[in-house]
Amino acid sequence: MNKILLLVCLLGFQNPLFPQTLQVVAAADSLGLPYREIPAASDAFTAETVVARMIDGLGFRFYWATEGLRPEDLAFRPTPEARSSEETIDHIMGLSMIIVNATKKQPNVRSGEETSPLSFEVKRKMTLEALKTASDLLRQPGSKLEDFDIVFQNAETSTEFPFWNMLNGPIADALWHVGQVVSFRRSSGNPFNSKASVFSGKVRP
Repeated sequence: MNKILLLVCLLGFQNPLFPQTLQVVAAADSLGLPYREIPAASDAFTAETVVARMIDGLGFRFYWATEGLRPEDLAFRPTPEARSSEETIDHIMGLSMIIVNATKKQPNVRSGEETSPLSFEVKRKMTLEALKTASDLLRQPGSKLEDFDIVFQNAETSTEFPFWNMLNGPIADALWHVGQVVSFRRSSGNPFNSKASVFSGKVRP
């Protein structure tokens, strides 16, 4: 098995690698990462464009929650029993894979692992690109939320949930955990960039 794919499997959900031809055309930073700023809003309000905008908001928050994290920030945990910041980022990455897999109509295959051995930089990039891919697919003409079921698969069974569960499940859960990363980095002495406005989705000069 390809070594990179094997590492991705250890996240807890087996996911195909993202297409190398994916173009991030809006709000990318100098490294090509999306969501330094929120992309332009859609011209029309539909169920699909509204959810895409929710995912864009998540991507913007995750970008700035994780921008400039130091090793000591990643290792911080409020109590010995709590997840560290990096372990929380691992969980957010897993949630982002569930989000993108639904929009790509692909199942999530459980492997049982909660953390990833990938570097922080790779995990951050994969998470941001997964969210951008999901948002782009939702905006495609003809996309319908009812076509994007969440599918969990193991060796014996396959369980499906409607997209409704995505809203109160992975998307809301990821937003919750991004807030934890913001709180943790403040506690470890490296607060969130105050110039990043979560209301406007822009970075103030």
